[in-house]
Amino acid sequence: MSALRGLWPEVQDTCTSLGLMLSIVLSVALARGVLRQQMHRPVAHAFVLEFLATFQLCCCTHELQLLSEQEPAHPTWALTLIYFFSLVHGLTLVGTSSNPCGVMMQMMLGGMTPEIGAMRLLAQLIGALCSRYCIGALWSLGLTRYHVSERGFACRNPIQVDLPKAVIIEAICSFIFHSALLHFQEVRTKLRIHLLAALITFLVYAGGSLTGAVFNPALALSLHFKCFDEAFLRFFIVYWLAPSLGILLMILMFSFFIPWLYNEHTTNKKE
Repeated sequence: MSALRGLWPEVQDTCTSLGLMLSIVLSVALARGVLRQQMHRPVAHAFVLEFLATFQLCCCTHELQLLSEQEPAHPTWALTLIYFFSLVHGLTLVGTSSNPCGVMMQMMLGGMTPEIGAMRLLAQLIGALCSRYCIGALWSLGLTRYHVSERGFACRNPIQVDLPKAVIIEAICSFIFHSALLHFQEVRTKLRIHLLAALITFLVYAGGSLTGAVFNPALALSLHFKCFDEAFLRFFIVYWLAPSLGILLMILMFSFFIPWLYNEHTTNKKE
């Protein structure tokens, strides 16, 4: 009985954190519903949707990161939560990317005009910065023992390897995720969301202890804003340039290299 009493504060804190994340998801869903009825200008509608999606993703990831740090020796629980909330984001944030790399991919493939792309990038940037200060305000309420407002404004460097390895890890994560995103478009929506959630969980498991496996520049800015301030060039290269490089390599491979290889093979067979 005494052991159960000792565990109760941790269970209570975990439930409070989960409740906070679900409250954010529900609030964003409500805002999206109101927006759908009240706002009829397509550009403004897309801007606000992208802002809300990035805001939700960043706020929940801040809280997930906080929960995962409480049980570093037992990562299974954290990975389960990552999978679950990846499903939640996939189901509730339909029509948005919440990731500048996703916008870049659509622009490079001709699926989005530069003007709309720039607008979505701006919305993601604002959403990422707003989420940082909103989560700091929520933590200042002291809802759990781990909610301390000062924590959100400290640099907690997640890069545990040298710069070249960190760049390779983030580029590979971005390459794999966006390749799957591109090629899973024909898969049924419900199955696609599960596959992408499982892939995100795997990438975080594989690279999380090395760089955090963020592969999202907007999310990295929200999570590590203070680190960008203290070591801008290093974090800019790892969390902005490296994922963008992964996108570029992915597009070059699937749009140019593989078709060229196929054409060469076909030509040789005919000869």
